[in-house]
Amino acid sequence: MNVKILRKAYRNPVEFAANPVTTVHPEWSALGYPACIPAAGPTMTPLLRHTLKFLAWSALAAVLLLAVLTAIYWAPDRPASELTERWAPPPSQFIPIEGMQVHVRDEGPRDDPSPILLLHGTSSSLHTWEPWAKVLREKHRVISVDLPGHGLTGPFPDGDYRLAHYTRFIGELFDKLGVRRAVVAGNSFGGQVAIELAIDMPDRVDKLILVDALAYPRDSTSVPIGFRIAQMPGLNILMQYMLPRRIVEDSVRNVMGDPSKVTPALVDRYFAMTVRAGNRASLPPRFAFLPTEDSAARIGRINKPTLILWGGRDRLIPPNNGNRLHRDIAGSQLQVFPALGHVPQEEDPASTVAVALRFLDQAE
Repeated sequence: MNVKILRKAYRNPVEFAANPVTTVHPEWSALGYPACIPAAGPTMTPLLRHTLKFLAWSALAAVLLLAVLTAIYWAPDRPASELTERWAPPPSQFIPIEGMQVHVRDEGPRDDPSPILLLHGTSSSLHTWEPWAKVLREKHRVISVDLPGHGLTGPFPDGDYRLAHYTRFIGELFDKLGVRRAVVAGNSFGGQVAIELAIDMPDRVDKLILVDALAYPRDSTSVPIGFRIAQMPGLNILMQYMLPRRIVEDSVRNVMGDPSKVTPALVDRYFAMTVRAGNRASLPPRFAFLPTEDSAARIGRINKPTLILWGGRDRLIPPNNGNRLHRDIAGSQLQVFPALGHVPQEEDPASTVAVALRFLDQAE
């Protein structure tokens, strides 16, 4: 069989390659065909021919689409050093703990016998508490921190995201700052850490302020798309390299009672904290340690004065969770803000911090 006959019999390399082959002809490889000729065998049916062509072009289209999406949404990790100038101005400082440079703000009078520790939620940072800190620091020592796996602190070096590791980390932070005990306020995941701290290290907690705290198995009516992707095998790996800004914006809007309050500057902050090196990779393993009914059964052990604040429009951790916390923690106080969502301290800092101040002024 000569080359002209070969070209006539097979219209493209895909069709040629689909047939069984035998004798080697290296000179034909330059024409785009495998260096061989077809062996004797059954003739390819039209249906098989069209199926193979469809699969070949589909694969090519998928590769091209992936290349385009990668070019548009490519968002590699950024080292903390590239983010520090904008997101860690004074009074930010970095404290060495467990091989990490932990991002901390420590403000207000140093002689306060019971400082206030502010703990943020998942994929957030200490910045979420800044409006509260501006008010609280007038009378109180206020400590806010980027928890490991979040903000500028970045991931735990050993990859251990069990809750016990977080409480141990808080104990080390207290020791570094010379804090014996504190009022601990936590939003969402930060609330989960605060609860665990009050149970495991009660001598280091004076009071609790739980803001839309993660305490029970999640019964969300709506979950931010970023959280959903982080729990999808395969996609969560892809998200470590590609991150459309729209996913971050939609996720932030999802947790607000009034999504119109989400500004470009707010999205900038959440996006920057998300792409800090290691933070995206830490999210899937951390989601492996969500509350269970067994862990929830321990909440009744808490005997600290507790204020519970909740957004009435929280769809991630709905208000019924606040009601349950109020029942489970004896003597606790509950305040619901009907128009607010999952991050009340950020959405309406003035109203929420006013309630916190009244609670802090109460004698035990």
